[in-house]
Amino acid sequence: MVEVILRDLDPASLRARAGRWIESPRVQHAIVFLIVINAIILGLETSPAVMERVGPALRLADSLILGVFVVEIAIKLFAYRLRFFTIAWNVFDFIVVGIALIPASGPLAVLRALRVLRVLRLISMVPKLRFIVEALLHAVPGIASIAGLMLLLFYVFAVMATGLFGQQFPDWFGSIGASMYTLFQIMTLESWSMGIVRPVMELYPHAWLFFVPFILIATFTMLNLFIGIIVDTMQTMHEAEHSRDRSLIEQRIEAEGGAIEDEIRGLRAEIRELKAALDRGRP
Repeated sequence: MVEVILRDLDPASLRARAGRWIESPRVQHAIVFLIVINAIILGLETSPAVMERVGPALRLADSLILGVFVVEIAIKLFAYRLRFFTIAWNVFDFIVVGIALIPASGPLAVLRALRVLRVLRLISMVPKLRFIVEALLHAVPGIASIAGLMLLLFYVFAVMATGLFGQQFPDWFGSIGASMYTLFQIMTLESWSMGIVRPVMELYPHAWLFFVPFILIATFTMLNLFIGIIVDTMQTMHEAEHSRDRSLIEQRIEAEGGAIEDEIRGLRAEIRELKAALDRGRP
């Protein structure tokens, strides 16, 4: 998308030169380096001992780095104008940097805690991370369908568990909500056997016939479906990207091939003209 915007600009214009400079690998690598340094600074600011020793220096460095980010956004706004907001990652960067500019006092001061979100700019700067996030966003419809199916599964098992074990174990299965929370704990396999299932089996020896199928369905099947959807989406996007690259290469080859053919035709015409001139010059 950035390449398309830059291609539409006049190559000799100041806006085009500013856009090419801010998107150049050297500048982008410098921004990534500053994001990493800023992340370290934000972490150090949580330590009272460190702040007591070098607090002013850290705050100064944080302000300088924030200033660089603001200048970067300003240059992009100058280069792309309103088309800046047509790129989702630019909007993300704009919001994250804007949050960091909120004053430390006033009604919005609580949002200053969100300035650590600047670290997330690494996602928009590193292509591989950006690809993973885009794949996750594209997988949302499939994930939502599986989540709905999982919620239905939890509800059915929670109703059954409340009816089966609610009287003897009201803390775990006394209501639909309590049963769903307990089943969620079982699904995560956190203390599910010694902490919940075995105590239940002391009163209900055949309770394993309920819990084992639930674990097999919820943990080893449904959760793997989530992974499968994400992996399939990433593979589809990867294939689409390669297909798009191949299409661009083919278009470029066709364009260059057409230009070469035109040059060959021109050379042939010139050769014919030279031959005709030589023939006319002979006695």
